[in-house]
Amino acid sequence: MKRITRRRFMKAAAGVVVGGVGMVSYARWVEPHWVRWFHRELPIRNLPDALVGKTLVQASDLHVGPRVSDGYLMETFDRIGELEPDVFVVTGDFVTFRGPNRFEKLARVLEHTPRGRIATLGVLGNHDYGHHWEDATTAERVSERVTGAGFTLLRNETVDVMGLAVTGMDDLWARQIDVAGALAGIGEEARLVLCHHPEGVDESGWQGYVGWVLSGHTHGGQCKPPFLPPPLLPVRNRRYVAGEVGLADGRRVYINRGLGHLLKARFNVRPEVTVFTLARG
Repeated sequence: MKRITRRRFMKAAAGVVVGGVGMVSYARWVEPHWVRWFHRELPIRNLPDALVGKTLVQASDLHVGPRVSDGYLMETFDRIGELEPDVFVVTGDFVTFRGPNRFEKLARVLEHTPRGRIATLGVLGNHDYGHHWEDATTAERVSERVTGAGFTLLRNETVDVMGLAVTGMDDLWARQIDVAGALAGIGEEARLVLCHHPEGVDESGWQGYVGWVLSGHTHGGQCKPPFLPPPLLPVRNRRYVAGEVGLADGRRVYINRGLGHLLKARFNVRPEVTVFTLARG
């Protein structure tokens, strides 16, 4: 066995320091803007023939504000636009509630909004309701800019998309969600729900709904040690991290990891755009 000399120890220590600095630099400057493009099927019961094979692109958690690069978001929107999606949806948190000029920055970013050939839809998230998620004035200002950019903003409402009933829930943490009211009157037709906070699926009022719920909110935890769950997650039910989660009553929730961030750091949780191909299932 080799004796550990002072020189060997110093070399090993230097390697650890260099590796640590490299990891921190990667987490701060590389991964937050390194978008991962997920491609998967979205099987929907009773999907009309005209929608089979169409594309639905989901983005979430833009967090326009002082910490997320406007240029990065605009470039990502431009890349989504190149896909010419049939339906484009954003599942909440258009802005970060902190910071000046966020509404002006939002308007600039939304100039690059990819337009779905059939529909462009959105729902609000908790940050869109401002400080403590209770500022209705902030929500209205966000709504004005989002609808002005061509989105149909769904706040406990349903819109028909060529025979697909798409329901958008208002935000859970803002205490504006109304599951039963939003789903009232919808029959056996093809259905899809947009809901920013995945724990909205644990609210009452879902009886009779079988299908997908597209969510965001968690950012996938933003930083995740390999093979371990993320240490910080803004949900009580820690099943709701990222990707597909099945529920016992036939519903399935898909949790998008989001494009933006609150703190500029991501590790092992790259930002996400999800490209769904609609299928009958």
